[in-house]
Amino acid sequence: MSRTYVVTGAASGIGRTTAQILTDRGERVIGVDLKGTDVSGDLSTNEGRGGAAEEAARLAGGTVDAVIACAGLSIPEPLTASVNYFGMTEFLEAIQPALTRSEAPRVALVSSMATLQPVVPALVDALLAGDEPAALEIATRMAEDSRTANVIYPSSKRAISRWVRREAPTERWAGAGIPLNAVAPGTVVTPMTKELLASEEGRAMTDAYVPMPLNSHQGPETIAHLLIWLTSEENSHCAGQTIYCDGGTDAVLRGEDVWSWNDAAMRETFAEITMSLSR
Repeated sequence: MSRTYVVTGAASGIGRTTAQILTDRGERVIGVDLKGTDVSGDLSTNEGRGGAAEEAARLAGGTVDAVIACAGLSIPEPLTASVNYFGMTEFLEAIQPALTRSEAPRVALVSSMATLQPVVPALVDALLAGDEPAALEIATRMAEDSRTANVIYPSSKRAISRWVRREAPTERWAGAGIPLNAVAPGTVVTPMTKELLASEEGRAMTDAYVPMPLNSHQGPETIAHLLIWLTSEENSHCAGQTIYCDGGTDAVLRGEDVWSWNDAAMRETFAEITMSLSR
């Protein structure tokens, strides 16, 4: 039996590829984007997010089996913060009731390996606090300085991955039987990156920031297939994760040890136990 998917950003890039693969498999897909899809909605505004979610749920007959949120921007402007964070979180929260009517509801969204890059903590904090006016004020100041303008994007992606981790175990998501996860791509060959990758200089700069030792730049289908698995019935327990499907970028940038951050606390605990046993 086919499932009903809602895919945001379905007019281009990863969203378009994901929607096409699902359609080819016989699934029912309701696309959401600014134009050219089943639902036209501006995810940069509160009204646009709520209206798009309401219309998508209506077209689905009130029951949505899965949402794949791909809509996003990478321009060095405040709009990126609105779309990449609130355009995902508010849309997902608005459509969540339709997901609860499914027998196997699932949600996956697109983050980025940029979560590993430097961010502006004040913007990340404002986003996570749900304070869009404050976030836009900070992003506007960042956009005025060439040193921080390009940090709006990684800050928005860091925030969305933290939101996934924070919200996934809650009653709204895990409590309702809805696995909530994200996928973090490396450099994906889409219209968004086409101009940057067109020159040797652009490719060299990209590869310096996003090293991909496995197969280099990736097609959008590499992300689409993972998003589809995360939102399939087979995924019953993967929750709260940002899965780095990035050709090895995460492993290169963070190295082989991402666990020892907690070792100091454990050493202190074991020291206390050892001392108590020797008394």
